[in-house]
Amino acid sequence: MAKAKTEHVCSECGGKSPRWQGQCPHCKAWNTLVESVVEPEAPVAKRFSALAGETGRLQTLADISPRESPRIPTGIDEFDRVLGGGLVPGGVVLIGGDPGIGKSTLLLQALSLLSVQLRALYVSGEESAEQVALRASRLQLDAQGLQLLPEINLERILGTLRELKPDVAVIDSIQTVYSETLGSAPGSVAQVRECAAQLTRFAKQGSSSLIMVGHVTKDGALAGPRVLEHIVDTVLYFEGDTHSSFRLVRAFKNRFGAVNELGVFAMTEKGLKGVSNPSAIFLSQHGQQVAGSCVLVTQEGTRPLLVEIQALVDSAHSPSPRRLSVGLEQNRLAMLLAVIHRHAGVVCFDQDVFVNAVGGVKIAEPAADLAVLLAIVSSLTNRPLPRELVVFGEVGLAGEIRPAPRGQERLKESAKLGFTLALVPRANAPKQEIPGMRVIAVERIEEALEQIRELATA
Repeated sequence: MAKAKTEHVCSECGGKSPRWQGQCPHCKAWNTLVESVVEPEAPVAKRFSALAGETGRLQTLADISPRESPRIPTGIDEFDRVLGGGLVPGGVVLIGGDPGIGKSTLLLQALSLLSVQLRALYVSGEESAEQVALRASRLQLDAQGLQLLPEINLERILGTLRELKPDVAVIDSIQTVYSETLGSAPGSVAQVRECAAQLTRFAKQGSSSLIMVGHVTKDGALAGPRVLEHIVDTVLYFEGDTHSSFRLVRAFKNRFGAVNELGVFAMTEKGLKGVSNPSAIFLSQHGQQVAGSCVLVTQEGTRPLLVEIQALVDSAHSPSPRRLSVGLEQNRLAMLLAVIHRHAGVVCFDQDVFVNAVGGVKIAEPAADLAVLLAIVSSLTNRPLPRELVVFGEVGLAGEIRPAPRGQERLKESAKLGFTLALVPRANAPKQEIPGMRVIAVERIEEALEQIRELATA
């Protein structure tokens, strides 16, 4: 038998190379070329001919009358929040996360609730029918109307989808599905890209909402070609430690809603339950005031969250002091230490600095800068900040404190949770007084530190 011809495909961009290279010649990514079997080009036209519908006709945009289809609520409020209000008919959602973090559990819960009124299909490629039934029984779900298909063959899955025409379908997972027209193994770059494209094409032709579960790599990124994220409409990621009972679901891409929206869940014996007040998770309950702790009001999508930022500053015992940041950007920490040294005279070049965001949440917005610096100064001077204080604001390289978006919403959420003092950028100062809250507006970092000294001596 003749040896099958192989090529190397980039897992990031899908580009092809005849031989292995350390760097992809197309997207310049390192160590992303994976060997795969060369697939014949002839059947490509036939594979998509059955799916070619009215989307292939030439039309004038003005002649198209768009339909505003109502969203499909899943019955799980936190999941609907991340999706932007619910599932969109004809939309495709890709959800990824570490093994055992709760992807299948959440989707089985959602489908069980949807199956009461809608046609719902769960395609299981990783578990048998008995295993799925056992999980539903363990979670005490009412899944009488839920259709289950344990199958990994793409052609059979598409045949069932065309016959049943479900309102909502889940493919768990896309890495286990394979097409008979390709000779490579399930989970390869070619198989994942082909199966995702055909399933997405089916969803766009009809009104079925499709949810695909994706595996993740060691780095936490979705496995398979990066074009998988461009094909779908919404990309969700599960975050959180598998040893903790809390799970975070974040939207990184959403064509029908806000990105960076965050849903918070608690893992219980009966599955994932939404957390209505997630700020309580990210705030530690200290018996007494402690140095190095500052409460930040961050914005996750449309929701303000209160997160405790902790800092520990200790004398360095090596020539190169350590700079460690958990939940916050590492490079930004080094920049903030330089700013506070240059403009406020706070010296940390001989100190180890450790910064942590409590609760395992990851904060990407620059509005956390001021809270990080105040926590560092509090730990360095061993002076606790006021217990009722909340902080937000971006710090520039010139030492100025820049405003953060949706400042009024942040302050109102803080007042609702009982905080009575806020240190904010001057541009975020409220025009009308917020009942029960004193707002201190500052323009520069040295002014903010002076206000903290006055509060400590008051």
